[in-house]
This record gives sequence, C-alpha cells and structure tokens, in this order.
Amino acid sequence: MHTGLTHTALDIVAAAKRLQGVVRRTPLQHNHTLSRRYQANVFLKREDLQIVRSYKLRGAYNMICQLPEAQRRQGVVCASAGNHAQGFAYSCSQLNIRGVVFMPVITPRQKVTQTKMFGGDHIEVVLTGDTFDDCAAAAKAYTQAHGMSFIPPFDDYRIIEGQGTVAIEVLQDLPHIDYLFVPVGGGGLSAGMGYFFKTFSPHTRIVGLEPEGAPSMKSALAAGHPVTLDQIDRFVDGAAVKRVGDLTFDVCRHVLDDMHLVPEGKVCSSILSLYNQDAIVAEPAGALSIAALDDFAAAIAGKTVVCVVSGSNNDIDRMPEIKERSLQYEGLKHYFLIQFAQRPGALKEFVNNVLGPTDDITRFEYMQKTNKEQGPALVGIELQQRHDYDQLMQKMQAYQIDFAEINKDDRLFGYLI
Repeated sequence: MHTGLTHTALDIVAAAKRLQGVVRRTPLQHNHTLSRRYQANVFLKREDLQIVRSYKLRGAYNMICQLPEAQRRQGVVCASAGNHAQGFAYSCSQLNIRGVVFMPVITPRQKVTQTKMFGGDHIEVVLTGDTFDDCAAAAKAYTQAHGMSFIPPFDDYRIIEGQGTVAIEVLQDLPHIDYLFVPVGGGGLSAGMGYFFKTFSPHTRIVGLEPEGAPSMKSALAAGHPVTLDQIDRFVDGAAVKRVGDLTFDVCRHVLDDMHLVPEGKVCSSILSLYNQDAIVAEPAGALSIAALDDFAAAIAGKTVVCVVSGSNNDIDRMPEIKERSLQYEGLKHYFLIQFAQRPGALKEFVNNVLGPTDDITRFEYMQKTNKEQGPALVGIELQQRHDYDQLMQKMQAYQIDFAEINKDDRLFGYLI
C-alpha cells in the first residue's frame, strides 16, 4: 500500500460488487472545450448523471445494505438537506426498508419533493430546526429513542468505500491519469477515491478542492486534526461543512497531494460556462473541480486530467444569485452609494457624462424613502469589460461624484444587496 494508512477497513472492490445493478456507471467524457483551453486532455467524470444526480447514492447504499437484518428491520435515519437525503431515500426504496429523513425547516421545497420521489412510501420526511445542526441533533435523538440506525453523510468507512467506487470506474476507463481534481465537503468522496488511486495509480496527483468560504479540510490539514469552523459560507452547499469527519480526515491527510480553495464567484462562472458551452447543469459543488483548473493551468498543460462533476441538484431559483456572484467575481458588476448633488439634472449628467457607452444601470434605489432629495441612492452598474471599471472610477472622480463602493465593504454589502 502507498497510502501510509495503518488500517485495512476500506474494501472498495467489494463495495463495487454490492452496488452492481443499483448505481449507474456514469460516463467519463473527454471535454473538448476545456482540453483546448488548457492544452491538456481533460475528462469529466459525470456523477451529475447518477440516478439521484450525485455520487451520494453509492455510500448510502453501501452502508445500509451491510446492516444486519435485525437492524434493517428497525429502520434507518439520516439528517440531510441535499444529496445524501436523496441517495438515502433511493437506497431505502431499493432495499425495502423504512427510513426517516430529517431536514431543516428552511429546506427548499424542491429538495423535499425530490427526496420523497426517490424514497416513495418507504420514507418519511421530518422538517425540524432552523439550522442543520439543530436538525442533526433531532435526528440522532430520534434514532436512539426508536432503536434505529443512523446513516451519516460521510464519516463511516462503509460510506467512504461506497464513494470510492467512483475511482474504480475512472481507472477502468482511463488507466493513466496525471491529475485528479475532486471536490471536498465532509471528505467521503476524496477519501474513497484518494485511497483507491494511491493504491492502484500512485503516480496520479490528487487535488482536493473546497470553496473559499468553507475551508474545513484545509484548516484540518494545517492543524493536524479536524477543527470546527466558527462560520462558513453555505453557498456551495454540497461542499460546505463546518467540520470534516474524523475518519475521512485520517484518510485524506495521507492521500491528498494538494488542498486548494476556490472562490465562490469563480464557481458561479464555471457553472454558467458549463451550461452555456456544454449544456451541463452542475450544482456549485459539482463545478469546483472545473473552477480550479485556471490555477493549475501551467501544471496540467500536456497532461491527462480528470475532474469529478459530483452532482447536478441545482435549483433553478438559484440562477439569479449564481449570475450575480459570477458578475461580481469577474469584475463586471459593482454597487455604489451615491450622494447626488442637490440640483436639477444631476442624475442626467451622471448618466451622460460618467457612464461609458456600454455601461448599464441595473439597479437604482433611493435609500431614504421619505426624503429622497437629501439621501444617497443605491446604484448597481454592470460593465461589459473588466477594464471599463478603471475608466468609470476616473470619471467618478473627475466629475467629483460623492460615492462609496459597497462591493468592498462585506458587512454593508450583506445588508443592502
């Protein structure tokens, strides 16, 4: 073994046998657009095309099917507002056992509906708690009170080895791989795939990817043990956890060659590019691996690269926010508080003299509803090119516009935008 691990708990080949006929063998597709852009051979492992639209089914089924018959008769419980719930629900349906899914009250209706669809009459959905932590606590209390079995989203060897079956399919389809880019949330997928790759393809460099706003694995690797983050940005919901698993960390610290953070705005740009150029609908966590490629462009040139597209459970209602975050990251959307001169024609002069010919006002709102003449206005401006920003700033100063840029004040931006 090349992993440096002392335990032998992971049997990913056995897990693959259990999953035969249950999970879909997802395609490994050569992507011409990305390959041209990076002068590399870039392949996408399309777990977004899995039965439940994410890899999570693999781990959930692998764990549940190994429970002793007596435990299975008692039923199983999970806490999840996303992909784990759907994989869990499908597994209960396939194995003909009762399952209870705990979700926070704030869970979007689409996710609740999808979970019920995959589980059918075999599952019950309980909405409780305003946060996921409250929801998980309620689920574990229910599990204990009813003598059932709790199915965690990542921190169990049976979950890890189930997720690791993705690696078997990849290496069967493409034996020589120089770089593997894999998203990291709690660490189940990266631990399972990393373990298998370091055993059977030790030369492959494995890069784990987290959103910038939720660096739980990177923080754990720096500290030498899992740590609980005080706050995280939950936008990349499939990969945003406050604390990685103890077991997943123990594996990942041996098998990951690099741990890299990706800005949420960059993830949004990648989601839009995948959709517009390749008709791929990726959820934020599913786009992490592609979003990271710019930062590794020099290293991967001429190499064979695999990016795991981990899921496609992306609610259409999120698209305006995805576009907004992308525009801001690309430097094309800016928000200002502007105190216009108190004289007739001031706003008209701003539009005619300050804005460039392709600049567009996308939001205009007086902040004081009862005294508009004296208060500032919130102005959103969209640019066509990033470099148009410099010209806009020069004109704002030349015409002595009294302004404050909200984008550069996170607290103010959060309140107003």
